[in-house]
Amino acid sequence: MRFRLRRSLRLGPLRLHFTERGFSSWGLQVGRWTWNNRTRRHTVDTPGPGYLQSRGRRRR
Repeated sequence: MRFRLRRSLRLGPLRLHFTERGFSSWGLQVGRWTWNNRTRRHTVDTPGPGYLQSRGRRRR
């Protein structure tokens, strides 16, 4: 099993995501709503342990 390093840098509502190889993607977070530009996926945090997530970008 391999250990993977990931890191998110928070600049207000903007999130920059980094991996071992460097910059990975960026996203926005406003309240409980989150959007990631690479996957084009919307996520809404719900009360309790769950969340709602859109399908994001479809593969061709």
